[in-house]
Amino acid sequence: MSTTAPCSLQLVAMQSLLSNQSLAISALEDLPRLSFPEFFMEAYAQGHTEVVKAMVKCWPFPCLPLGDLTRPPDLGTMKAVLDGLEMLLATKERPSHWQLQVVELRKVYPNIWTRGYHSMARISHPGLLNARPTGSGRSQSSGEQPLWIFMDLTIDRFQNEWQDYLVQWARKRKQRVQLCSRKLQILTGSASTIQKALLLLRLDSIQELGLSKFSRGGTVKTLAPYLGYMKNLQLLSLSRMSASCYTRSPKDSCKFAAHLGQLHHLQELHLHDVLFSSENMPAILRSLKPLKTFSLSSCLLTEDNLRFLSLCSCTSQLKHLRLRSLLMLHFSPEPLQALLENGTHTLETLALEDCDITDSQLSALLPTLSRCSLLGFFSFYGNRLSMASLHNLLNHTARLSHLTRGIYPAPLESYSVLDWWHRHIHADSWRFAQVRTGLSQMFREMGPNHKVQICTRFDHRTDRGQFYSLAPDGSWVLTQEALPVLSPLPL
Repeated sequence: MSTTAPCSLQLVAMQSLLSNQSLAISALEDLPRLSFPEFFMEAYAQGHTEVVKAMVKCWPFPCLPLGDLTRPPDLGTMKAVLDGLEMLLATKERPSHWQLQVVELRKVYPNIWTRGYHSMARISHPGLLNARPTGSGRSQSSGEQPLWIFMDLTIDRFQNEWQDYLVQWARKRKQRVQLCSRKLQILTGSASTIQKALLLLRLDSIQELGLSKFSRGGTVKTLAPYLGYMKNLQLLSLSRMSASCYTRSPKDSCKFAAHLGQLHHLQELHLHDVLFSSENMPAILRSLKPLKTFSLSSCLLTEDNLRFLSLCSCTSQLKHLRLRSLLMLHFSPEPLQALLENGTHTLETLALEDCDITDSQLSALLPTLSRCSLLGFFSFYGNRLSMASLHNLLNHTARLSHLTRGIYPAPLESYSVLDWWHRHIHADSWRFAQVRTGLSQMFREMGPNHKVQICTRFDHRTDRGQFYSLAPDGSWVLTQEALPVLSPLPL
């Protein structure tokens, strides 16, 4: 029999058995182990919550991967699952074939439900199953095997209904249940709400942390002490935060920095629309170890801030760097040049986008850019370049042997004089047609392995852009595409 789907006769038999829930539940004792996944899928899909509850209690595999079912559980199904877990936790002497230790609510095992029971039996979480709780003030009774629940949690004013129910359920059973969240998003500024969630979570399970929409004073100050316990945190993202929400004094900045300094596995830092004061950016960032990825966008950046970044140890070994929507029009080129100098032997992705970089600034950067020998992706759209400077830039990037994609701005000659300062509108069609004629030969010389595009329009609110590229037959192709993202780390 195929392991990809139950045969029609078996499906008919399961549906017939499920038509009588009492009979179906009583039959679970004699149900072969290899039939459990298919039978659970059918009961789940048909909404037989009493059968689902009974199957969770006697699940014969270490892991129940609910997140990989065809649809997420609704509130009724989640209640049935938790009722089954409640019965399992209440059973002191469990039969040997009751194996459930982990409920997995994330999508991490593609097609696991159709690959047969052998694949289901091989799922394990050896790293966390034997670990002790850290930092959240939680404990468990000696000798009791905890139940683990893995999910990606979002803390918001508008909670997902079943997620909110699950969190409340786990809070009442925190002596026996370990709630783990690899990705944690905090989208509320309520310090008490955040604190309640962090006291419940297994903090060392968090690998990606996103903080957004903080406006209340001291919110991050409340969060900061918990950061040090997130020993496995690899990605930290801060967005839409005012200065008052994470610091009220230099002393507070130092405390926040001290906790960040304990994140020895942090590899990615993304800062978007974060208002720094002149003092707290250095205080916060200087505590960090060298990062692999650093992104700074839509922040009020000063030349002194940029100079500090070029000297900061956290930017000394970057593989991926993005500076986006930062006003650098009147900056000296030296700080940015020094920042790029740090990455000449490490940078694989470089995005300097919508920063109002001018011809003279670019001219100073080109020698350093030419030494970024590992660069595979380069994005420079939204900057103020003349046609001559764009030609010069293309000449330099064409020599980068690892470069496979480059995104460049439409030169100033593509716009009327009045539009130079309003480049979010379309380029003048006649003027840009003349520009394309001048660029065609240069693009052909870039070689087939280098995808070259001109970005004539972009919108960071929707992360979409308008791009022109040269087809093999010499014609220009216009596409509407998503703006590029930084290469994700293999977390």
